Amino acid sequence: MKKKKLILDVDTGVDDAQAIMMALAAPNVEILAITCSHGNATLDNVCKNTLRVLKTCNRLDIPVYRGCSEPVLGRKLNSGDFHGKDGLGDAPDPDAPGLELLQKRRAAKAIIKIVNQNPGEVTLVATAPLTNLAVAAQLNPSFCKNLKALYIMGGNSESRGNITVCGEFNFVADPEAAFIVLDRYTCPTYIATWEFTCKNILPWSFCDTWLAQDTEKARFMEKIYSYTRKMVQTERFQKELVSGPGFNSCDTYAVAAAIDDTLVTESVEVAVTVELEGAHARGMMVLDYMDLLKKKHKVFIMKSIDQEKFKQLLMNALK
Repeated sequence: MKKKKLILDVDTGVDDAQAIMMALAAPNVEILAITCSHGNATLDNVCKNTLRVLKTCNRLDIPVYRGCSEPVLGRKLNSGDFHGKDGLGDAPDPDAPGLELLQKRRAAKAIIKIVNQNPGEVTLVATAPLTNLAVAAQLNPSFCKNLKALYIMGGNSESRGNITVCGEFNFVADPEAAFIVLDRYTCPTYIATWEFTCKNILPWSFCDTWLAQDTEKARFMEKIYSYTRKMVQTERFQKELVSGPGFNSCDTYAVAAAIDDTLVTESVEVAVTVELEGAHARGMMVLDYMDLLKKKHKVFIMKSIDQEKFKQLLMNALK
């Protein structure tokens, strides 16, 4: 079986770690590179966290690239300490690999080179602010045509926010980058929005079973997830999840969809853009159901998934 070639663009907090581990465990996937962006933590911490996840999975052979440390316009958004100050639950590892293991080439240039060397074969999965992807498009506009597909965790479809009134974190962290990517990337594009992840959450009982696996990976995940889990299980946060309380591993949805073409059972195809102005709406994804934007390129907004397949991918990630 020919393996799917993936590049993962991440801002490694806990859910990115979950997504990376899911991709690493998939037998039909070859990860060509992991590129790091500002977002859940400082860029240095994101790079360290990514290397730490790879070490846990014995996959430090995968090249990791340092990307952008701030948004296109430099209006940096403070992500707070949702995943802890370091992005991995403030559960340090004294033996964690160092930044000397990073590749010398920068993320945007690495994306361009790898995609152009494998025309029509590489799927790019972005679970971070889209700065690296936007810079790549600006450096080499034609490379986008060589992508097989693009999967994004970000944006929103019903104007529900998780960082501002009606903005999702990854898009609000760099609205200009999100605008550029949704405008210039014309390959098949699939988006797992904030509302989509909320409506496809899993019960906490599954999370308990998932973390109870007797493996080093499961113990690592339980350790780094403890801080965030306590926070998200509060009544205030659970009310934000649209469809009631549950376990929401946001970034894994985009990776799961890239791994398994049959995972998404319902989607809608529509042209989209990003609002760049407004006191409340900056960074909000706009869905053009009336075709007023006259955009030829439309994206697939995920609606529902096969939850049993999703659960199995999560379970496999920690085996």
